[in-house]
Amino acid sequence: MLSRKGIIPEEYVLTRLAEDPTEPRYRARERRARFVSKKGNCNVAHKNIREQGRFLQDVFTTLVDLKWPHTLLIFTMSFLCSWLLFAMVWWLIAFAHGDLAPGEGTTVPCVTSIHSFSSAFLFSIEVQVTIGFGGRMVTEECPLAILILIVQNIVGLMINAIMLGCIFMKTAQAHRRAETLIFSKHAVIALRHGRLCFMLRVGDLRKSMIISATIHMQVVRKTTSPEGEVVPLHQVDIPMENGVGGNSIFLVAPLIIYHVIDANSPLYDLGPSDLHHHQDLEIIVILEGVVETTGITTQARTSYLADEILWGHRFVPIVAEEDGRYSVDYSKFGNTIKVPTPLCTAHQLDEDHSLLDALTLASTRGPLRKRSVPMARAKPKFSISPDSLS
Repeated sequence: MLSRKGIIPEEYVLTRLAEDPTEPRYRARERRARFVSKKGNCNVAHKNIREQGRFLQDVFTTLVDLKWPHTLLIFTMSFLCSWLLFAMVWWLIAFAHGDLAPGEGTTVPCVTSIHSFSSAFLFSIEVQVTIGFGGRMVTEECPLAILILIVQNIVGLMINAIMLGCIFMKTAQAHRRAETLIFSKHAVIALRHGRLCFMLRVGDLRKSMIISATIHMQVVRKTTSPEGEVVPLHQVDIPMENGVGGNSIFLVAPLIIYHVIDANSPLYDLGPSDLHHHQDLEIIVILEGVVETTGITTQARTSYLADEILWGHRFVPIVAEEDGRYSVDYSKFGNTIKVPTPLCTAHQLDEDHSLLDALTLASTRGPLRKRSVPMARAKPKFSISPDSLS
């Protein structure tokens, strides 16, 4: 750690690992219900849906959305039912032609070697899955049998196409790729370029890239309109500035995504004391892009409640140059350190710049003088930047 080398004082070091099982958990108060879970699942239950028939209008999507046990059950039952149905048809054809009574039928049966329903069921399986053991076959005696053979082959191909396509879509769903897109467990608020910024870290564990990756952030809170209407889930976009246009990022290594808290930000009046009492605040982060290997659009989501935002902290660097290449240490992905930060809102900081000047003066005289960097008041050009290497 940096504190062991004497670079950063011990009181400024705070380790927060998402994978650390020894991390203390504070449950002083009950949390509000999340709108989006940490894994990206939407915490919304749909009830009292009267128009259930709409789901049957899109059968394929309904099958893809089902859970695996239900999908496998439908997959098995579709084949069994089709085999049994055509086995009954073959048995009826043999019964009508007199092939089931030995010695009473014609010399040439419609289907050879069918003497019972079991043999008809075996022939139905052979026809639909094209096994063809050679013991049973359709003859030229019955044109109806030839027609049923064609119909069963077409039905079997349709069932194979639908069920195999459904299983392929379930295994190649976009949210599977999103499992390797990770976010930091905590978000932080600290100074960057002389402005208070809301920051989080995002990374991709796979070597295959996410093309045209974009980041969107929203604040979800309970509000009341001037007319008295209560909006339990009022969503407000968090503006993000980017000099290259849009919110596109190059996610080849973990990045620190940050939002400048200015007058247009919904966090403009948020202070450190509000993080312990603001139970209705939730910030949703959405990462969306195209998977390079499959071309499927994927989306990863997470959220941060008020008590998951650390005031006056900064993420530690995890990218270093070793042997002519850059290496990423994911064991420190969620680590943060304390940094000097004014204990006031961004609104108060804009009104009284002396707070920032006093903090800058104190940091230059403090124990971090050798590693301090002069803070500019200019507005940052970008709001998305890679991890600093120093």
